Amino acid sequence: MMSLPRNNDHNRLTRIMVQTGGFIIALLLMLEAILVTFVNPAVAATPVTAHDFVFDNIEGGSLPLADYRGKTVLLVNTASQCGFTGQYEGLQTLWETYRERGLVVIGVPSDDFGGQEPGNAAQIKSFCEVNFGIDFPMADKVRVKGPEAHPYYQWIAKQGQLKVPRWNFHKHLIDRDGHLVDWFAPTTGPSSAKLISAIEEQISR
Repeated sequence: MMSLPRNNDHNRLTRIMVQTGGFIIALLLMLEAILVTFVNPAVAATPVTAHDFVFDNIEGGSLPLADYRGKTVLLVNTASQCGFTGQYEGLQTLWETYRERGLVVIGVPSDDFGGQEPGNAAQIKSFCEVNFGIDFPMADKVRVKGPEAHPYYQWIAKQGQLKVPRWNFHKHLIDRDGHLVDWFAPTTGPSSAKLISAIEEQISR
């Protein structure tokens, strides 16, 4: 007749089973993480700074914000038929004044507010150059709010709805590492002391 395992043998078998089970569970979890990364690249490439985003350049090609790593960026959603359109002049002045110290001004045309940017890329570019002498980088027209917003603005929305543009010429100040450090409503013009002070603080770091 077969004898039953002694208590010590039984306890040893129990420990081995528990340890083996834990190892298998850990292995399965690791395999699941690897599969998620490869099957769904978006999970592995979740944007963490503004430098992870790319706009279409108004002149054609791409406009990667990563190109401005190490610089302070003032990114502004713009429109050609808005009461704030005159701010283009002040934005150009900021660009000319601070570009040598590391500031980049970027215009992002949008037709989201009042249908005040109806033109195509060529028309918008011509309007800005003829009327304001704009030569700072500009993106092609995008959506800046709602479910169809450009990925950059979807990222902004996750940081708080107050940071999302509610009208044309809303301004985002991005530091040299790609972090959004401040935002300014359209009523805060390019020549305002508040905006200039924030820019100078960033470019002096």
